[in-house]
Amino acid sequence: MSHPLNLTLFDLDETLLPLDSDHAWGEFVIRLGWVDEQAFRRRNDEFFAQYKAGALDIHAYVAFATEPLRERGPAAAAAAHAQFMREVVEPALRPQALALVREHQQRGDAVALVTATNDFVTAPIARSLGIDTLIAVRLERGPGGTITGRIAGTPSYREGKVIRVGEWLAESGRGWGDFERISVYSDSPNDLPLLERASDPVATNPSPALEAVARERGWRILRLFEE
Repeated sequence: MSHPLNLTLFDLDETLLPLDSDHAWGEFVIRLGWVDEQAFRRRNDEFFAQYKAGALDIHAYVAFATEPLRERGPAAAAAAHAQFMREVVEPALRPQALALVREHQQRGDAVALVTATNDFVTAPIARSLGIDTLIAVRLERGPGGTITGRIAGTPSYREGKVIRVGEWLAESGRGWGDFERISVYSDSPNDLPLLERASDPVATNPSPALEAVARERGWRILRLFEE
C-alpha cells in the first residue's frame, strides 16, 4: 500500500474551532452545577492564562480538570459530554473549517488532529470533524474506564506534540522525512515546535504572539473564521 506523500496536522482549539474546548468544558461543568462556581472558575481561568503564556503545568491542570469527572463516574461523564457536544461544540462547527479538513483529506494527505486538550473532551470532537487520527493528552484510566487524574505517556503539549506525532508515524513505519510536504495549522505559539517541523506552517487565527512570529518568518496567515 502506498503511503501518503503529504502530512497535515491540525491544532484544535481556536484553530478548527472558534473556541477553546478545554476551557469551554470547564465552563460547562460549572453550568451543570457539578462544582463550586467561583472557586472552579478562578482556577480554570488561571490555568487558561498559564496556557496562553506558554507556562502551563499540564499535569496539575489535568488533575484539576478531571476531578468533577472522577467524582461522577464514566456514565454521568459520557452523558454530560453528549450534552456538551449538542449545546457547545456542534453550534461552533464552521463550514470553512470542515472544508479545509476535507480539502487535505481529498488530496490523500495523512491527516491528524494534534491537541493539548485531553482525549475525553476531544475524541467526540475529532469524530464530528471527520478526522480519524486524534493525538491528544491521554488520560490514564483505571478499572472500568475510570479516570485517575493522571496523564498516560507524553502529554501532547508544546514539544510533546512533536514527540507524539513521531510516535504515531513510527507505528506505521514512517518518519518526518517521508513526506514531500508537511502542513501544520495552529493559532498558538505553544505549537512553535510543531510549526517549525512544517514545510507549510500556517498561522491559523493566530494569537498576536504567533502572528508576530509568522510575519517575521514569512509564514502563511489564515483567518478561518472571518465572515
